[in-house]
Amino acid sequence: MEQANRAQPVGVQGRTDLRGYDLVTIDGDDARDFDDAVWATADDDPANPGGHRLLVAIADVAWYVRPRDALDRDAQERGNSVYFPDRVVPMLPEALSNDLCSLRPEVERACMAVDMRIDRRGKIVRHRFLRGLMRSRARLTYEQVQAAADGRTDPTTAPLLDTVIRPLYAAYAVLAAARRRRGTIELDLPERRVFLDEAGIPVEIRKRVRLASHMLIEEL
Repeated sequence: MEQANRAQPVGVQGRTDLRGYDLVTIDGDDARDFDDAVWATADDDPANPGGHRLLVAIADVAWYVRPRDALDRDAQERGNSVYFPDRVVPMLPEALSNDLCSLRPEVERACMAVDMRIDRRGKIVRHRFLRGLMRSRARLTYEQVQAAADGRTDPTTAPLLDTVIRPLYAAYAVLAAARRRRGTIELDLPERRVFLDEAGIPVEIRKRVRLASHMLIEEL
């Protein structure tokens, strides 16, 4: 806890500046931390007609948790975060898991990212990994993103529809088609969400609806 509380936000020095890209997080409406962000656009390289450029970023946890330090040893004992219907027991202290290692909107966060170019058939033609500094443009939910793609925007998604959401779906369509051509296995396993009352008693178990927005994130 002491080590986590001493941690400070990082600057751009020594990192690739990704703050100019409209990276967004897309998670369930009950998500408590945001550890991955995505962005896509049509590739402007004339040598790659019909292709796309993709950025996928994850929180740079390794910047704060170094091998064999106190945080690393405690994380090994815990093994993983544990998610319950109404709470999460994080593997790392909340100063990291819910703050410095959570890609919250409109704050600068350290990240690891991969910058990819895919061709019109979904083949990766080049890529590079980088340590960056990003600023998420929005915290979006799967339902929000799917509704916007289907023509039902809200005040958050309307400004992002043409610049962020539609390019993401365009890239996903190419990747999904490539997956089908490869004949890969798709496991569409039902997931349930448990709802509790104020006393913490389960009152309903509801099947989560699987949307294209879920598959978009899975594919990226």
